[in-house]
Amino acid sequence: MAILVTGGAGYIGSVTVDQLRARGERVVVLDDLKRGHRSAVHEDVPFYQGCVGDRALVTRIMLEHQIEACVHFAALAYVGESVLDPARYFENNVGQGIVLMDSLRQAGVRFVVFSSSCTTYGEQDQFPISETCRQWPTNPYGWSKLSLERVLDSYGRAYGLKFVALRYFNAAGATEFQGEYHEPESHLVPNVVSAALGEKPEVCVFGNDYPTPDGTAIRDYVHVSDIADAHVLALNYLRRGGDCEFFNIGSGAGNSVLEVVETARNVTGRPIPIRIAPRRDGDPAKLVADAKKVCALLGWNPRMSDLPIILRSQWEWRRKHPQGYH
Repeated sequence: MAILVTGGAGYIGSVTVDQLRARGERVVVLDDLKRGHRSAVHEDVPFYQGCVGDRALVTRIMLEHQIEACVHFAALAYVGESVLDPARYFENNVGQGIVLMDSLRQAGVRFVVFSSSCTTYGEQDQFPISETCRQWPTNPYGWSKLSLERVLDSYGRAYGLKFVALRYFNAAGATEFQGEYHEPESHLVPNVVSAALGEKPEVCVFGNDYPTPDGTAIRDYVHVSDIADAHVLALNYLRRGGDCEFFNIGSGAGNSVLEVVETARNVTGRPIPIRIAPRRDGDPAKLVADAKKVCALLGWNPRMSDLPIILRSQWEWRRKHPQGYH
């Protein structure tokens, strides 16, 4: 039996593939390579280039590899882009996601671990944010993730498909072999590191008039290896007979944009200029996780999710891989 990892050539997907293989799991990767990198997947891993909405391809993978479970990462994931082109996000993240779930169900796949997002919560008055908080996204990306959560919940009730949806907060950092590298890059930590390397003249700070202590947006940064570990724990939880569940994946600590920049200056020893720009549409002021539930039920421990550790790991990875995955 094998595990299908969709989006396994992407940032979090590739780290999860590495962790699964380190535990002796057989893994198959499906990725369209629009945002992922073929070189992020070890040559020994069976790899298929294509979309999760390609029913014939997914069915062929099921037959060729006796797929037992799916860890589903494949999605478009830029908030700003989703505001500008919501149709693309709903077609890719929801429409193709439904085709994938139908293909899995019809092939008898029993378990799904879904890469969801804290953006499903939108603006909140309660902090930290728990799984019981109202979900009302502020952008189409968040709505696309919430929509597929609802699909999974319905399929679980109707068809017995067992799933865990992981609503993780801001993934960041790097492992020895995998790091965050997108073109273009919209995430703060890799952009701060790029500025420290002299690849960018400055870091753009989107908004300094939020209702936060320093006026910049606050996020809960989680090391990518801790997020990958949560997927492995969730899969084993389902194998042990666990019920369908939704879990927050976060450190429980919030850092502002300016705090991230200052920490990066300390870690790298480099000056990092900033430029204040208007807020981006769809960005909430504050997102910080209450992750007690996943720690209690899955035994998850965010051991790497300290901001200096996160920044140092991305800094070291980029210095070793100046061209990213090229």
